[in-house]
Amino acid sequence: MDEYEVRIEIGGKTLSIQTGKLAKQANGSCLIRYGDSVLLTAATASREPRESIDYFPLTVDFEEKLYAAGKIPGGFIKREGRPSEFATVTARLIDRPTRPLFPENYFNDVQVVCTSLSSDLENPMDVLGIVGASTALSISDIPFGGPIAGVRVGMEEGRFIVNPTYQQINSGGLNLVVAGTEDAVMMVECGANHVGEKLILDAIEYGCEAIRGIIDAQLKLVERAGRPKQKVEEKTAPAEIEEEVRRLAEERLRDALTDRTKTEREDMIAALRKDVEERLGERYEENARHVASVMERLEKRIVRENIISRGARPDGRKPEEIRPISCEAGILPRTHGSALFTRGQTQVLNIVTLGTISEEQRINGITAAEHKRFIHQYSFPPYSVGETKPMRGPSRRDVGHGALAEKALIPNLPLEEEFPYTIRSVSEVLESNGSSSMASVCAASMALMDAGVPVKNTIAGIAMGLIIEDGKHFILTDIQGIEDHDGDMDFKVAGSRDGVSALQMDIKVKGITGEIMREALERAREARLFIMDKMEKAVSRPRPELSKYAPRIIQLQISVEKIGDVIGPGGKTIRKITEETGTKIDIMDDGKIYIYSPDKAGGEEALRRVKLLVEDLEPGKVYDGVVTRVMSFGAVVEMLPGKDGLVHISQIADRRVEKVEDYLRVGQKVRVRVRDIDDYGKVSLTMKNVR
Repeated sequence: MDEYEVRIEIGGKTLSIQTGKLAKQANGSCLIRYGDSVLLTAATASREPRESIDYFPLTVDFEEKLYAAGKIPGGFIKREGRPSEFATVTARLIDRPTRPLFPENYFNDVQVVCTSLSSDLENPMDVLGIVGASTALSISDIPFGGPIAGVRVGMEEGRFIVNPTYQQINSGGLNLVVAGTEDAVMMVECGANHVGEKLILDAIEYGCEAIRGIIDAQLKLVERAGRPKQKVEEKTAPAEIEEEVRRLAEERLRDALTDRTKTEREDMIAALRKDVEERLGERYEENARHVASVMERLEKRIVRENIISRGARPDGRKPEEIRPISCEAGILPRTHGSALFTRGQTQVLNIVTLGTISEEQRINGITAAEHKRFIHQYSFPPYSVGETKPMRGPSRRDVGHGALAEKALIPNLPLEEEFPYTIRSVSEVLESNGSSSMASVCAASMALMDAGVPVKNTIAGIAMGLIIEDGKHFILTDIQGIEDHDGDMDFKVAGSRDGVSALQMDIKVKGITGEIMREALERAREARLFIMDKMEKAVSRPRPELSKYAPRIIQLQISVEKIGDVIGPGGKTIRKITEETGTKIDIMDDGKIYIYSPDKAGGEEALRRVKLLVEDLEPGKVYDGVVTRVMSFGAVVEMLPGKDGLVHISQIADRRVEKVEDYLRVGQKVRVRVRDIDDYGKVSLTMKNVR
């Protein structure tokens, strides 16, 4: 196989795409290089379609190899194990704009594997994965409606930049990933520091210019290295089955999809499907799958027709109407902060826990991040949707939703210098009927305030939907599950009154226009403000005091040279302080000391002891001390931990002293004044005229 390469300048650096050298048994593969970050992507499809399924079996994996960043995995095994949060979120980022571009009736297993080979810890690799997946699929024989491309847009000195470095992302206040085709946006993922909606739209448009250039480069590679695409066999239901299902189900299905709650609707539809399948089962036993697919298509058509023709949603709401909302804060007695957010049949309980800085999450990966001080986690148990299934840890969806809510909340948090705590926020989804990730944002925002975290604003989130038919479009506010399933867009927006802090858009059609995005953003802003009004009736500002069960923090700055004095030999000194005062002490490399205490008295005692350890003796100052040694010519007195001096026999009393033992003994408490400290640090003391 011949080797081919294309290059393009993006953001002042060269993006190189090569094929024909590596992973040649895959249907398609390519090597992406940007800076010194290198990613290998391989796309493979099964030879035959999977039988008896009604979904497209696509799997996207991002293999985060630590050797890429010159690191060895921690732990006993020394091998990469389950995917990290970064790898999981990146795999989802690649999957979301890619999945809608496969043929509707293509049921072959497709796997896209992106393997990090080299990471320069400067250029993020997630957007390279989008380009790599598109290229590998486009040059392969797998039917794919691309190519697509993805870029990141940041800001520097008030202007947009494409594919910023980690440092530029952290300092610029905007982290937006946009993916799409030559003429339409397929996906947007954004974290921002409360920016305006217009800036978001301008950033998307700016990113689309770079996307077109990357797609042109891919097309050149396809011309030179592309393989003919597989033909996809049409598998439509026989017309007779279509007619029979409509005759038996349409009228009853319309009734089930009109002004019903989720539970009522699902019960009615389940009963209807069972009835139709029993009636048609014997006649169409070999086509049972077609019966189910016709029922699903009929349901989708009715939902969309009702919205387009009458503006009627399945639960009877108007397109812009939000479901009933209730908010409560401080509902759990022993947690540091808690809140319950309910919107229709979606309900999330969030719990906040405050910990020490040393409890922050350490990250051993191929990104520039080394630790996380704020951790938001999302839990979606099966009972939240009335189902039963094994609970085996967080799914990809759980990780992705948790990361989105975390992104929305981070810009609202105080700096570590202002609030030196590790913050863990857990969203328990108790009931779900759409937009549980945005409900998590709302619940977490209230719980942070309930915990007394000095956040800047109230943060709310909303999910918008879209129906496009025959040139018409309807934007839906606060979509529920069925509208997400049968609609064309899931557009989540979170932020404060000042602007957007997170955004995620997924499209099921081949892209949408900027005008639709503009309308959706404006409607989302109106909904966000409405929800914040409801939330602020429950809690409008951070509690003035932390929970009595949260650790108290005392901060102290010492010189770096004094760190060893506080720690002591083998940690003996600091261990003694923490054990005797019931505190926990973190010492930073720059000399910052954090004392965590469950009560005021213990914290103040630990602070007093630390101050004594780092305090220098001053000539002329009087100290309380303890005699540690007695000699014929005087006695040694310790005044501060590890700091002592000599009281010469002539300085013990105003009269002549014949024997030191007549006046002093080991363990005796005395008051002394520092007479002098010589150039070698030796301290001479006196007990004369000391009160």
